[in-house]
Amino acid sequence: MGIITCVNNYTGLSDFTLVGFLSQSKDPVLLAVLIFVVFLMALSGNALLILLILSDTHLHTPMYFFIGQLSLMDMMYISVTVPKMLMDQVLGSHKISAAACGMQMFLYLTLAGSECLLLAAMSYDRYVAICHPLRYPILMNHRVCLLLLSVCWLLGSLDGFIFTPVTMTFPFCGSRKIYHFFCEVPAVTKLSCSDTWLYETFMYVCCVIMLLIPVTVISGSYLSILLTVLRMNSTEGRKKALATCSSHMMVVILFYGAAVYNYMLPISFHTPEKNMVVSAFYTILTPLLNPLIYSFRNKNVNKALSKLLDVSTIFQKTVK
Repeated sequence: MGIITCVNNYTGLSDFTLVGFLSQSKDPVLLAVLIFVVFLMALSGNALLILLILSDTHLHTPMYFFIGQLSLMDMMYISVTVPKMLMDQVLGSHKISAAACGMQMFLYLTLAGSECLLLAAMSYDRYVAICHPLRYPILMNHRVCLLLLSVCWLLGSLDGFIFTPVTMTFPFCGSRKIYHFFCEVPAVTKLSCSDTWLYETFMYVCCVIMLLIPVTVISGSYLSILLTVLRMNSTEGRKKALATCSSHMMVVILFYGAAVYNYMLPISFHTPEKNMVVSAFYTILTPLLNPLIYSFRNKNVNKALSKLLDVSTIFQKTVK
């Protein structure tokens, strides 16, 4: 009888239910409004940063090329999870089809993996700029930048192509309530009624490799940068180099810290509530913080913003 029920549950139900923190909050409407405001700020902040980089020729350098790509990834990143969560709150339905769940999972994995590698490429760019300034135009020409970006997207998409089909083909013969605000692999895997130990071990190894390689590149780059900065005679040069690198290090710590918690710490450290909070931090707050970190601490970006505002003011006066 139990087997028949299991088969019926597996074949009859095609939708999942997202049990996110909005549905468990004491004041879900207020929290949804707050998340919506953060979502709009993140989109507008990243879009403005991309506009500034495209419009100002002084920002047409490899460093700002990668910052622009990071902003683009962040805009896509937050758009994968937040609109669905807010629509569920408005409509009162938390259902998500298997196809939509798989698509959300694939996009999330691709963007997370790509951003993880992009941060490593950005640290390498800073290493070349500070440690080999005379060779920088050759080592980081436009073709090299496009190649590095392509590698980031390609390897990042491998995560999506590997884990999404496997996760979504597991038999789900019990509850289809995903205790998360989006279809994250570990949360969906927990619903499977089959033995997923081997798959989870493989996923853990892949995540370690995916994080270890960029962290090694970043650590090596910044160790070399630190040694170079310490040998600088110019105090102004030291300050400029450290200011440029500190912004990137803040972004790295925010992103990798949350990723290490979610994918590398033992299961005993995890609860659905903690997982949702940590995921919300790097899928919702990090896209908001990144443009703020890079703009407020960057004189070139502030100058470009001033020019843009001056041009818009002149245009308004001309129209009047």
